[in-house]
Amino acid sequence: MRNKRSAWLTSLSLVICLIHILPFYILLTTSFKAADDLSSKWVMPGYLFLDNFSSAWREANMMSAFRSNLIVTAVSVVLIIIIGSIAAYPLARYQTRWNQFVYAVFVSALIVPPLTILVPLYKFMVDIGGMNQYWGIILLFVTFNLPMTIFLYTGFISTIPRELDEAAMIDGAGRFELFYRILLPLLKPITATVIILTGVAVWNDYQFSVFFLQHPHTRTITVALASFFGQYNSNIGWVAAGSLMGALPMIVLYLFLQRYFISGLASGAIKG
Repeated sequence: MRNKRSAWLTSLSLVICLIHILPFYILLTTSFKAADDLSSKWVMPGYLFLDNFSSAWREANMMSAFRSNLIVTAVSVVLIIIIGSIAAYPLARYQTRWNQFVYAVFVSALIVPPLTILVPLYKFMVDIGGMNQYWGIILLFVTFNLPMTIFLYTGFISTIPRELDEAAMIDGAGRFELFYRILLPLLKPITATVIILTGVAVWNDYQFSVFFLQHPHTRTITVALASFFGQYNSNIGWVAAGSLMGALPMIVLYLFLQRYFISGLASGAIKG
């Protein structure tokens, strides 16, 4: 019975993996095909048509788009980690009614779809001069990613024994010294999880970038690639090649942080 169940679980896992791999496979086959190649998208071409990559890089001004993505993603992730971890510490250590209420507000914010408040958000960004400005969209990303970050950090810090705090304070450490010198090094797994989750979300964002970064010099990769689709023409090969180039940084990031990802995600949700 156990062997039969294990076989079913293995088969199910393989099917799920296949479902996730197929889009990436189609992306590869499309990016290496010429525009006049009408063969099936399921068949890998017998040649490598690299013009799609050079054309996508040139026509979408990918150098500028990569720069915008790096600036927005790096600054947003750093701010999210700093603010989220500092905010989560008192919520995890001091279970007062006020802290429980604040934590509930943050968790409740997770169910609010960002696009439902797009109109007032757009007006607000115009009023503060945040349109086509990196700091404007960074402010949005930090705001909308903080609830999940605080949820994960709070759950993870709750698993760390309070005796560490007491021992550090007996030795004369203050609250900030305790946090940065004792607790912060222990937060590597959940920090890696936050980097991956928020980094991928910000890097691949389209819903905010298309509205708030419309200038050609500030638009991100997703917005730049969307310019290949028009009313009368579209170049799927260029989009596939550009998407493949745009996905590589996040793939590399995940490969470096994957050993921390699962443990951090699981631990952050245990008591959250």
